[in-house]
Amino acid sequence: MGSQPVYTVKREYDNHVTMRDGVRLCVDVYRPDTDGRFPALLGMSPYGKTAQVRLWDKTIVGEAGDPDYVVPRGYVHVVADVRGSGKSEGELYCIHSRTEQEDGYDLVEWIARQPWCDGNVGMIGPSYYAVSQLLVAGQQPPHLKAIFAYDSPGDWYREGPYEGGVLSDFFYNVSSHLSRRNFVSVMERQHTPEELARFVQERENDPGVRMNTRYVNLLENPSLNPVFFDVLLNPTDGPFYYERSPYTKYDRINIPVYCGSGWYGYTITHLTGAFRNYTGLKGPKKLIITGPYFRGINHYLALSWREYHDLLIRWYDHWLRGIDTGIMEEPPIKIFVMGPNRYRYENEWPLARTEWTKLYLRRFGSLSTGPETVWTEPHCFAQMPPTLTKEINSLKYSTAPLAGPVEITGPITLNLYASIDQEDTNWIAVFKDVAPDGSSVELTRGWLKASHRALDPGKSKPWQPYHTHVNHEPVTPGEIYEYAVEIRPTSNVFGQGHRIQLEISSIDFTPPVYIDERGAHVFHLHCGNTVVHKIYCSEKFPSHLLLPVIPHTDPSQWITPSGIGGD
Repeated sequence: MGSQPVYTVKREYDNHVTMRDGVRLCVDVYRPDTDGRFPALLGMSPYGKTAQVRLWDKTIVGEAGDPDYVVPRGYVHVVADVRGSGKSEGELYCIHSRTEQEDGYDLVEWIARQPWCDGNVGMIGPSYYAVSQLLVAGQQPPHLKAIFAYDSPGDWYREGPYEGGVLSDFFYNVSSHLSRRNFVSVMERQHTPEELARFVQERENDPGVRMNTRYVNLLENPSLNPVFFDVLLNPTDGPFYYERSPYTKYDRINIPVYCGSGWYGYTITHLTGAFRNYTGLKGPKKLIITGPYFRGINHYLALSWREYHDLLIRWYDHWLRGIDTGIMEEPPIKIFVMGPNRYRYENEWPLARTEWTKLYLRRFGSLSTGPETVWTEPHCFAQMPPTLTKEINSLKYSTAPLAGPVEITGPITLNLYASIDQEDTNWIAVFKDVAPDGSSVELTRGWLKASHRALDPGKSKPWQPYHTHVNHEPVTPGEIYEYAVEIRPTSNVFGQGHRIQLEISSIDFTPPVYIDERGAHVFHLHCGNTVVHKIYCSEKFPSHLLLPVIPHTDPSQWITPSGIGGD
């Protein structure tokens, strides 16, 4: 158990803190209304500190955290507008720039010098706030002692705007709602007008971009959304993303880190980042993965952040205050297993007891442990672009009803042999649990742009392909290629009589009606052409899923479902 509430909250709004280059950032300080020195938690983002804390109903906690929970337990809570946003001076040079990371260093050290701080500083907040935590930790400010980087992407290209090389519109919506004061396009600053015009023309020549009027308008008017403009002009991985990706700083992050996320549907990809961060970091670390998100806005915000404040306090009581909360005596990983809907501790990822199992795609939409033994005609589906249809066409493959419970916990890969009649498409793999009555639940999914199929053999594993994403390699129409599609991890027990199902499509958006439960359009950019997809299933072309099957779990290993913050 962590610290209990003792203090009332003193609020100090709109303090200005001078950075090393003279720019002043605006911060709010919430602290115990008493004399004394306390550890402090810093949150920083361009979402607007006022909206993130002061205007939120306490049943829906903003991502900066809840000072009325944190401060009474003996912490100072500092919330900052990053430069160029809200009430802070300077320019926002796209998000998570090197300058913004250095600002985090300066803020940590400013906090440590204040008379109300005991010199121990942590950070707070999920998503953008969590990325900031890891990037600031990479700057190694002396007084930053631990962080709680929940819901943080580790690779800003692969887990941000380009999932599998496919542009996600989710990022357009997020970047359109930042608290803009003075946003600047990196691409406009770094390139001559002639170079910029060439980059813009190349993107406008993309059939998928060309059919999206919002993107075309933005390419002609970067000031509408400078952040997404820069993303549009950087469709492959490279220095633009390296600078903003925590994984490039792992060797400089030595402080304790608590990582976490939840089993998502397919809206955003913080989940992959949680595993990337946990496996990539070398210092003291922990990981928690909770139940599925996006069942409605109240459920999302409550489950993904407010209910973590207990855990956050236990973590910081241990590392910032030296209080024995027992948190480091627990196994390092805690995951929620869907089906039984219970938590379980683990010691490594992927699980050491995993039985890697291939399920082959076969005729009549079946999945089997044995490959197709005879040559068959390819399985086909055609997809028109969303300018012509609202229909999503696909192929589905299912096992026979299971004779008993089967647990799938870990990363998944779809190895696909396929051809198309165009130069590009998207491969979208959806992994489902189908009940005996025919109803289904989507557990996870993955994406891969066909022209981004190139793998890095040094970084790829059978269960987790790693694509380079540094070049577009157009497909030769009609030629059969092998595609390794990374499907995000999951943990689910398929009950007796249930079926494991794979659905393969090339589009996940039907405009203008598909809107997720948070009100944001969710789709990935279609290639822009009508494409005929052919999937090959034979001994020569053994298309298959690689699944992490987990042997039967001893019932004594389950933890109470409510055990997020500890038992």
